[in-house]
Parts: sequence; structure tokens; C-alpha cells
Amino acid sequence: MGMYINVGNAGFRSSRNGEYVDKSGLISVVNRTLFTERRFSCVTRSRRFGKSMAAKMLCAYYDQSCDSRAMFEDLEIASDPNFEKHLNKYPVLYLDMTNFVGSKQDPDIVPHIQEKLKADIVTAYPSVPISPDDNVMETLYKVQASTGDAFFFIIDEWDAICREYESGTKAMDDYVDWLRSMFKSVSASDVFAGVYMTGILPIKKYNTQSALNNFVEYSMVEPRNMGRYFGFTKDEVRALAEKYGVDFDNLENWYDGYQIGDEQSIFNPNSVMMAVDIGRCRSFWATASAFDAVAGYIGMNYEGLKDDIIAMLAGGRCKVNPTRFRNDMRDINSKDDVLTVLIHLGYLSYNWRKDECYIPNREVAGEMVNAVEANNWKEVSESLAKSEKLLAATLAGDEEAVAKGIEAVHDENTSILNYNDENSLSCVLSLAYYYARNDYVIHRELASGKGFADIVLVPRKNVDSPAIIIELKVNKDADTALEQILRKEYPAKVAEYAGDLLLVGVNYDRETKQHTCRIEKG
Repeated sequence: MGMYINVGNAGFRSSRNGEYVDKSGLISVVNRTLFTERRFSCVTRSRRFGKSMAAKMLCAYYDQSCDSRAMFEDLEIASDPNFEKHLNKYPVLYLDMTNFVGSKQDPDIVPHIQEKLKADIVTAYPSVPISPDDNVMETLYKVQASTGDAFFFIIDEWDAICREYESGTKAMDDYVDWLRSMFKSVSASDVFAGVYMTGILPIKKYNTQSALNNFVEYSMVEPRNMGRYFGFTKDEVRALAEKYGVDFDNLENWYDGYQIGDEQSIFNPNSVMMAVDIGRCRSFWATASAFDAVAGYIGMNYEGLKDDIIAMLAGGRCKVNPTRFRNDMRDINSKDDVLTVLIHLGYLSYNWRKDECYIPNREVAGEMVNAVEANNWKEVSESLAKSEKLLAATLAGDEEAVAKGIEAVHDENTSILNYNDENSLSCVLSLAYYYARNDYVIHRELASGKGFADIVLVPRKNVDSPAIIIELKVNKDADTALEQILRKEYPAKVAEYAGDLLLVGVNYDRETKQHTCRIEKG
């Protein structure tokens, strides 16, 4: 057993000793790529989405220096026909690139990696004649030719160097050249049974090509057939909630909302486990360097990005083209680049069918609000701060206060939100009622009765508050809006959600620039 070769199964054993959600089906996907042209895999996902745990699981499964059968025989992978075929059958190379990225810039970081890796290989294969001048790939090739061993290579946080060093620096250029020499050489198919790289960012593009275009990439934008292994599914979280007595609806509100490929409902796994551990939901988002970067990206305000961020905070979605991003957090040149890097970082979710992104849940929304405040978007910050008072006024039936509160949000955001159509008014009201997300599920244009209610606020489980139905009108009057709620039979539709109802009619007069409001109990 060495530091970088045949490191054993201790890492995965620690995971199995605690609460473990079975993601071993990922191994089946990787097994199907072994000894094929698809053996080179780069699987990237957001921070706190289980990247390192998956790497340690693969290490435990493939590593020939240990016996991991007991760790896997009760998991999904055990039912795979190829379970026995690949279990503990390969010498495994394991690199965590964060171990080589220190606080100081080191231009010779790649030679250090090669030196340490080669030393471990030589120690593991003392009978194989290795020249002092041989590089790592030449060393591996000699080992394979002598022993017949094909290696499985795992690189965790593969992009740590890319995030730390700029393109054009010696360290970055050396790293890319080293990866190419390892995995694009003519002998790579002989040396490696499989390669699994994981990190946050997909492989950097040069012009339109990936630096390692022989890799099959799985990412937050395109997970292929790995989507269900990127996070927790709804059924998995529901089982955890039942086991530990945690409210599932609350977990769903805080941590659900990611669409990853065709998987419509993926939870942030780290946040779920933290919430289960302490017995309550709150934000567990890592806000150090990632937050600083996000605040910086948003502050660029490319092509009306500010408008889109506000619309997404109000529950809307934004068009995005992720194909032009060069997979480099320092190379940001457009709104699409900003939105795409936010998807990879987990601050936005991506619907590939519609090429839309959106804020997935309450936890991330809170971080986005922090980023908005960090950029001194005063008008937006003030609107969000006032939303608590607006909800209180609505529940109290204070029509004048509600009208003035909505009017203030409109005035504060008049440069970016307009009332040319009712959808714009709906966006303004969603922003105005942002605070209500704590206790309500907010539906925009909810199908109900004979038409569509513009906004419906449905109380979350264990919230003792009435449901609120808001009808929006422009250049009519508040009574007309209220009458439309009754005419379209909205109360009958939402009765299944809550017993008590508040019906709120809102009208905006374009000439006077004033709002009026009527509130009745349903």
C-alpha cells in the first residue's frame, strides 16, 4: 500500500460506517466503459455533491490490494452481472490534486506530482526495471508490459490546478501537457483499464476542442446516464426523513430543485445529510472562495444579467447557451459564460430541454441574495428587505399598506421591470413577496378553475396561515381583479391546500402610476 497506488478501501469504509445513501450503481456505468474507447471518463459536479465520496467508492471497488466484498455485497452494484468480474481486480492510482495545490504558487508543481507518483509505482513493482529518466507514463508502460497489469487511474479534484493557476503560466501549461502525455499517448489504451477524473469544471476548451477530447464528459450541464448519481433523489431523501424524523417538505423546500439531465428532482446531498444530522434545515452552503467568485460574476452584469438574476429571484427562468463556455472560471466574456459557471458551481440549475436556468431552492436563493447585496444592488436589496412587511400587511388585510408596498417595489425596480404585460407585473409581485417563500410555496400562473390565478401562495406543512390568491390587473380596478378570482373559481381549486383563504385583487394604473388593492377572506 502506498500514498498514490493501491491506497486501499479505508476512505470508503469511513463512508459505510456512517449513514450511507447507496450510489454504487455508478460503478455499473463505469464498468461498461472499461477496456473500451470510452474508458476515459471526466465526471464533474458542484461542490458538496459527493465527488470525493464517489472517487473513494471506485477506489475501494477496483483496488486489488484489499478485499472490499463486504462493503458492497448489500449495495445495488452487487446485483450487477459484472460485479465479480471487476471487484478488486486492478492496481489503482489515486491522486487528490488539492494535496498539491498549496497556499503559494509553485511553478514546478507538475514535476513534483510526477516525482512522487513514479516513486510509489517503483516501490510497488521493485522487480520491473525502471530507468531514472523514465517519466510516469513510460514507467507505467514498462510495468504493464512486464506484469500484464492494466491500471485504473482516479484523479479527484482534477481541476484544482486549473482553478488556482491562469492559462499561460508554467504550472498550468505543464499540467495540461502532462495530462495529454498520460491519456492521449498511443500506449494509454494498453496501460489503463479505465480513467475516472472528477472535479467541478469540465475539461478546458482550446478553440472549440477539449484539451483531452478522447474523454467522455459527464457534467451538471450534460450528465448523460449518470444524473441520478449526482445527488440524492426524492425517494432517497424521503427515506432519510422518515428514518430520522425530519420533515420531508422542509428538506424539499431547502435542498431540492436541481434538474440534472432527465432527473427532474435532485437534492444537494451534503446539505441533506447535514440537516438530518442536526435535525433541522438551514443553509450549509460553503460561502468562502466560491461566494466571492459568484458575487464577482454577477457584478459584471453582462447583457442585462442583473435583470435575469432579479427575475430568477422572483421565481422566473433565464435562457442560457452553455456550449460557448471554455470551462475556465477566469475566462468569462459573456452573460452565457456567467450563467454556465453558476450552473457548474451549483448556484443555478439547468433544464437542457429548454436551455433555461433557474435558482433551485431556498438554500441557494439565500446565497444569491447575499451576492446581490455584496454588489450593492440597493433597489433590489431594499425590495427584498421590505417583503416581510408586505406579507404581514397582506395577512392583516391592510389594503393600503399592501398597495403602497407593491408600489414601492415597482418604483425601486422600474429600470428593469415594467408593466407592459401581466407577466412583468407577476414578476414584480413575486419579488415583492420574496419573504413569503419561508412559509409558502409560491405558484405563478397556477392553473385553477376556469382560468389562471396569477400568483397563489400555498402554506407549507405545519404553517398556520391562510393560502393567498393574488389576481393582477393593469388599467382596470382592484374590484375587477377580486371578482375574477371568484368567477374563475380559484378558491375551489386551492381548497385542497388549506382551509382558510385570502383573496387579493391588485390593479396598476399606468397613467397615475398608482396601485390599488382589495382583500377579502375566501
